[in-house]
Amino acid sequence: MKTILLAGGYAKRLWPLTKDCPKSLLPIAGKPIIEYILDGMEHIGEIEDVFLSTNRKFETKFKDWLENYRSSKEIRLAIEETRTEEDKLGSIGALNFLIAHHGLKEDLLIIGGDNLFDFDLKELIAFYRTKKKTVVLLYDMKDKERVRGKYGVLEIDSDLKIINSEEKPENPRSTLISTACYIFTKEDLALIGDYLAAGNNQDAIGFFVSWLCKRSALYGLVHSGLWFDIGSFDNYERANAVYGKKLKEQ
Repeated sequence: MKTILLAGGYAKRLWPLTKDCPKSLLPIAGKPIIEYILDGMEHIGEIEDVFLSTNRKFETKFKDWLENYRSSKEIRLAIEETRTEEDKLGSIGALNFLIAHHGLKEDLLIIGGDNLFDFDLKELIAFYRTKKKTVVLLYDMKDKERVRGKYGVLEIDSDLKIINSEEKPENPRSTLISTACYIFTKEDLALIGDYLAAGNNQDAIGFFVSWLCKRSALYGLVHSGLWFDIGSFDNYERANAVYGKKLKEQ
């Protein structure tokens, strides 16, 4: 299974930390965020090729990092021709560009490059094999105030089918959020062109998921371990504290 790590954003909310450093390379307890994601793939035989999608501004930063990172997977940079926040393709735009540029016509594991979690991706792959449909890794925030206006919020039924999805709603109907970790079927990925042609938001995958769940059967698997969205200074500091403590306990 081919994997795409999305790291093409400019993370302006974390400036000055990310003004000249991609968010995926920020250290958590001394280790870049992206290495936690990649290290978690090492034991998964189904994952072979990894496409790291970023922009022209941070191309050299990722090339320098790749020279020193060792992995059993083939990691390839996919560069979009943008250098500023105003010009970025957005997650859906970058995904559409990468799929077209590399001629990918298969199911894909797609992960946000600022995603920090201790979930075993083998479980998500097994869930996808069972459902044979697009699947989304979910996390229960357990408090609607914590998700209000901040995350993609989803509802699932007793069969774990996604019955509703909204991106950053002001009145969330659930406390389940997307962790920006998905396995999309090739049939659903083929609909990205229709989605974009209709003028829909190309910035966040959550908008595509909301559009897609009205047209296709999607399923959600709830993760109950550690998960951090490194999108604010508070979350960055919390993640450093938690993972720093874990490192000391090992």
